[in-house]
Amino acid sequence: MPTADRIKAKARELGFDLCGIARADDFPELGYLEEWLARGYAGDMAYMSRSAERRADVRNVVTGARSVIVTGTIYNTDQALKADPTDNSRRTEAGSETRPATGEDHRWGPASAGPEHAIIARYARGDDYHDVLKARLEALLAWMRAESPVPFDARAYVDTGPVQERVYAQYAGLGWIGKNTCLINAEHGSWLFLAEIITTLDLQPDTQALEQCGSCRRCLDACPTGALVDSGVLDSTRCISYLTIELRTAIPDQYRPVLNNHVYGCDICQEVCPYNQPASTSSDFAWQTRDGLDLPRLVDLWRRSDTELRSLLKGSAMTRAKVTGIRRNLAIAIGNSGDDEAIAELGRERDDQPSAADPLVTAHIEWARLRAARFGEAGSLRGEDTPSHFPEDTAGK
Repeated sequence: MPTADRIKAKARELGFDLCGIARADDFPELGYLEEWLARGYAGDMAYMSRSAERRADVRNVVTGARSVIVTGTIYNTDQALKADPTDNSRRTEAGSETRPATGEDHRWGPASAGPEHAIIARYARGDDYHDVLKARLEALLAWMRAESPVPFDARAYVDTGPVQERVYAQYAGLGWIGKNTCLINAEHGSWLFLAEIITTLDLQPDTQALEQCGSCRRCLDACPTGALVDSGVLDSTRCISYLTIELRTAIPDQYRPVLNNHVYGCDICQEVCPYNQPASTSSDFAWQTRDGLDLPRLVDLWRRSDTELRSLLKGSAMTRAKVTGIRRNLAIAIGNSGDDEAIAELGRERDDQPSAADPLVTAHIEWARLRAARFGEAGSLRGEDTPSHFPEDTAGK
């Protein structure tokens, strides 16, 4: 019989670092989704509204569900990061911290990264976690079926199902939902992939993890676009990850400068978290940075043909943004970089880069070239903390 303890042991055997069990219950946190959607914080992610009723309770997904098996997988790998610029200078006399002016002191990423390098969220630098973890999760489910003397219903999801997985992860004891909306594990940090199996099996649940953020607000203060509008509340429409991945249209002008050299996703709110300093790392080959995605120069990425870009991104999570989206993001990052070599490449017409001729991309190329021209008029900003210090370019405009 697949008991809770045996399932957890099998999960570890299959490569999951954490495994816990929550009841398939009507937890109060599940009700927050309705208000979040009503505020428009989902932006263009229409699928969130379409699946809202199912997301409200996993029993709407699997009829008769009694347990949710939640797994956590560490994807953090060894890579030195730049020092945390959040310091006591941001505290008021009363001792409280205030959000810095948009665009200040947010040149994040690996310590060896300069403004001419592309910053890619670390979860996307390795193999596509959907594929890797789905295979492991299906193997776990297959083992459970083989071990069970009675049939049961179950569904397995890896970040694709109508499941509020962080809520169930919290009740499964894997960690708590932090002020940055990420699941944080006190021992391992927040660099975790979550996946789950919803099942009709009645399994012994774990104890809910307790919130341990305390008075810390580093993540709220560090977000360059102010996307964390309150503790645990994310306005996706301002989030760099949303803007560079989920948004399929033009990135609003006020956010382009503060994207700096982010071309896919953003890790700022996790990088500043004390529970990630340091965080556990993984030696799993699947999460190691792939060739071509280890601090690539912006100009080198731009010079790739569309075919080469597709080949580079194949098998990674970055395919979600599509080549046109990556070009759009690269154009902004190049405009912010002050890199003359990269700026010059934006003006070259090439038959093997049809995505660069897409109206969406050309509009961002034009913005980048105009921004570069302003750099030239004001003097090169390379070597400074961030080119978004220009008053006329702040997100508060």
